[in-house]
Amino acid sequence: MGVQAFSPSSTHLETCRSCGSGRLAPVLDLGAQPLANALVDPEREQEPEALYPLKVVFCEACGLLQVDETVRADVLFNEDYPYYSSFIPALLAHSRDHALQLIEERRLAPEDLVVEVASNDGYLLRNFLEAGVPVLGVDPADGPVRAAIEAGVPTRKAFFGADVARQLRAEGKRPSVMIANNVLAHVDSINDFVEGFAILLADDGIAEFEFPYARDMVEQCAFDTIYHEHVFYYSLTALERLFGRHGLHLNDVTRLSIHGGSLRLRVSRSTGKTERLRALQAEEVALGMDGLGYYSDFGDRVRSLRDELRALIGGFCAAHKKVAAYGAAAKGATLLNFAQLPAGAISFVVDRNTHKVGKLLPGVHVPIRNVDELLSEKPDYCLILTWNFADEIVQQQRGYLEAGGVFLRAVPHPEVMQTGIFCGAGAAR
Repeated sequence: MGVQAFSPSSTHLETCRSCGSGRLAPVLDLGAQPLANALVDPEREQEPEALYPLKVVFCEACGLLQVDETVRADVLFNEDYPYYSSFIPALLAHSRDHALQLIEERRLAPEDLVVEVASNDGYLLRNFLEAGVPVLGVDPADGPVRAAIEAGVPTRKAFFGADVARQLRAEGKRPSVMIANNVLAHVDSINDFVEGFAILLADDGIAEFEFPYARDMVEQCAFDTIYHEHVFYYSLTALERLFGRHGLHLNDVTRLSIHGGSLRLRVSRSTGKTERLRALQAEEVALGMDGLGYYSDFGDRVRSLRDELRALIGGFCAAHKKVAAYGAAAKGATLLNFAQLPAGAISFVVDRNTHKVGKLLPGVHVPIRNVDELLSEKPDYCLILTWNFADEIVQQQRGYLEAGGVFLRAVPHPEVMQTGIFCGAGAAR
């Protein structure tokens, strides 16, 4: 591992990014962490690696959970940004279903326009193109934007916000549908971002947002979804206040299982709350999600999970068992850097994303290899870091299981797979 040092490319949060209040209460401290997607080239392993504080705070004024360190966007989403949505089959299927649903429900036609913010490599918008519906993607990351354009998906390379929205509107673009999947949590200047939707959206249009739900994160102890790119962890309470500030109305919500528990919101210029939105809002009130008390034991549960994982993996190491991992995702980097497992405890991590293969996970510097090596190397155990796609991974890797391999997962608590199901960690001892 190279020399590590704190980076000047960030600023400490003094007031809430959404409402401006200074009433920020600490919830969880994950220590100094590298950027979770800043994969390391092996030839640069000994070079200094930037670390940033990773702490979560709760705004007692508006109920918004957020990290208290802001890393510059150009540092987070640079030309080496490695996330490409098209390498995740479950996400492709989920996105196609979403697109087809919108096409049918909104009766989208060649006269309409669909704009996706954070469109990545065009994985979702291509479904609208196939149906003859014009699209435009907006994304700041060089590699994914190139991939989208090469795939025939019109894409604007930019960080979306009020200025970009005004430019697009001046060009005559007024989308009937706007989509923002897994980006609402990533944007530091959240008021400018939401204002962009208020500026660009057609008067009778709708905007839909998908993002991980703070409730699911807390209930599942999914602390590994916390990293510097994920600035926010939302509740409906916090979001309704945010959208309302910009003249937009939260009208509907759907709970989704993807990414370990997400919400899909529908927002428009007009009011009209559905009963399921009212019901989920009532659940949040009953749980006390608008208060600090709801999050009071989260940190203790996270630390207990870490201790259990250390004991489990440490036991395998003591028994001279080989442990690998599956999924070189950002959540895996957060988990392994916080867990601080014994050196060499994880031999390697495999991933389907060819843009990641050959590099090292940040901080822990575990080598990333092609997924085929899980079967050729046959480690005794494989820790699924991308636990939100565990079912899909297990089905894909039946050969590894049949060869005697055993899968593990850490979230919602350390477990060992036995006879096709995950059991408590104690079952392996």
